[in-house]
Amino acid sequence: MYQLDQPDYFYVFVLLPLLWVGYLWVSAWKRKKQTQFGTPNVLNALSPNRSRFKPFLKMMVISLGFSCLIVGLVNPKIGTQLETVKREGVDIVFAIDVSKSMLAEDIAPNRLEKSKRLVSALLNNLASDRVGIIAYAAQAVPQLPITTDYGAAKMFLQALNTDMLSSQGTAIDAAIDLAITYFDDEDQTNRVVFILSDGEDHSDEVTIDAAQRANAAGIKIFTLGVGSEKGAPIPIKRNGVVERYKKDENDEVVITKRVPTVLTSIAETTEGAYLDGNDTQAVLTFVQESLQQMEKKEFEAKKFVSYKDRFPPFLIAGFLLFLMDIFLLETQTKWVKRLNLFNETSKDKS
Repeated sequence: MYQLDQPDYFYVFVLLPLLWVGYLWVSAWKRKKQTQFGTPNVLNALSPNRSRFKPFLKMMVISLGFSCLIVGLVNPKIGTQLETVKREGVDIVFAIDVSKSMLAEDIAPNRLEKSKRLVSALLNNLASDRVGIIAYAAQAVPQLPITTDYGAAKMFLQALNTDMLSSQGTAIDAAIDLAITYFDDEDQTNRVVFILSDGEDHSDEVTIDAAQRANAAGIKIFTLGVGSEKGAPIPIKRNGVVERYKKDENDEVVITKRVPTVLTSIAETTEGAYLDGNDTQAVLTFVQESLQQMEKKEFEAKKFVSYKDRFPPFLIAGFLLFLMDIFLLETQTKWVKRLNLFNETSKDKS
């Protein structure tokens, strides 16, 4: 098996035909000028050691050297070794609140963007854990199933917005129940859910019941509260410009606040922890330490081909060929002349 590191360099091979066209044109021009200067016998008498084959040989050496350098730049990689990779880790689901209250800008740039950046920072600190993503407002919808592809996780994470769910509210119980279905491996020792929310509009009894179901399934929930307890209005924007702020039925501006009460209860029900999501570094440190203390379970083992770079031989061969070209003069080499490899001696005598 093989793969090419920089296949775009193959386009440089287009120069080789141009090089040969130039060589053939110059050779034809030389022969034409030489016939104008004198007969072949006269030319042989004037330059008896001139080789008719070496110019062509020099061109072949240059072409081969050029080709070797191009292949070296492409860097072919050949698989010569099979390795077994064993992955050990924890299954983690991120449940992110995408209700309108997450647009409040009491934490820059707003609560939702802060949550997305926090999850992205957590992903950067993970090694071999599997992750999944859920978005929820009045209902919960799956965004990414359990996977080890952190690149895909970040892509789905960036796509989250408050317009993706038409019905508004904060059905955190639905998010917890959906997260339970993400964990389908009965042998997995540790299962973790991170809930990122401002904690508003949660129904205590229904939510705690969902947390108890999660606890019975062996799931530990960490809740991350974003926003300030002082609160902020919910901006309604058009093309990035604030047009107005959301108002209630009494035509008064709605002030949304971070409410940690329910989030704390959820975490305590599952023996998890409530964290201030506004402090990114504190969250990263706590989560890293918590995951390190958890028992890791091997959940995947696969074989893959370990590719090795093969460009050095091609580069060395290219430079050696160019070095050879330096010593290939257009006159006959004495020892080559004695061997008469190219049948030039008989031609000279004739």
